[in-house]
Amino acid sequence: MWEANLNDFLKHRPVYTIDLIGEPGLSIEIKRIKTNMDQAIWLKQVLEQLPEEVINLLGLSFGGWSAANLAIKHPEKIQTLILVEPVYVFGPIPLKMILVSIPASVPAVPKSIRERMLSYISGGAKIDESEPAAKLIETGMRTFKSKLPMPEKVKTEHLKKLKMPVLGILADQSTMHHSEKSYQIGLEHLRNPYSNMVLFEDASHAINGKYPEKLLQTIEDFLKHIE
Repeated sequence: MWEANLNDFLKHRPVYTIDLIGEPGLSIEIKRIKTNMDQAIWLKQVLEQLPEEVINLLGLSFGGWSAANLAIKHPEKIQTLILVEPVYVFGPIPLKMILVSIPASVPAVPKSIRERMLSYISGGAKIDESEPAAKLIETGMRTFKSKLPMPEKVKTEHLKKLKMPVLGILADQSTMHHSEKSYQIGLEHLRNPYSNMVLFEDASHAINGKYPEKLLQTIEDFLKHIE
């Protein structure tokens, strides 16, 4: 997921990438994740193993929700929270996106349907099967069945209670939320004076692959300002 960004991130600071439990990947559940609190607990346990006293926690899409969920329930080690196109954080997923995604989650559905959905999410971009990331996402959708609990939409009162600086980065052409409304919700309810919301014009949900340099600069500007 972070292939387009990782080398540039590493030029500025150490990076840990986390394989989300319950998603397609190499992580294995040894205890069923039943609640959103369980989601926060396992991520908290992972971060407790890291040698740093505090971290800058970055999440994209559902990873953004996971990061926000942890920051609300167990904020102890989080110095800053960076949310790139997070779902269920600044607003709900639009009904159209939900309806489009249902057929793509059925294994028997033809690959062309899944590719069409991925293209829709990516702002109409053609899905290239030779790209490892695209192939990985399609394979995960086809062969993996998630049994995670549905994420709870973050309430605005919880956004207000976040004490750490938060950077929200949204794409104005995203299919995952109503971007302008979500942008305004972030501006209104994030209370730390160093928190900021940024809207990338003409960007889709696939923001990190399409605008890697701009994303890096936006994040580094935010972190350097905090530091």
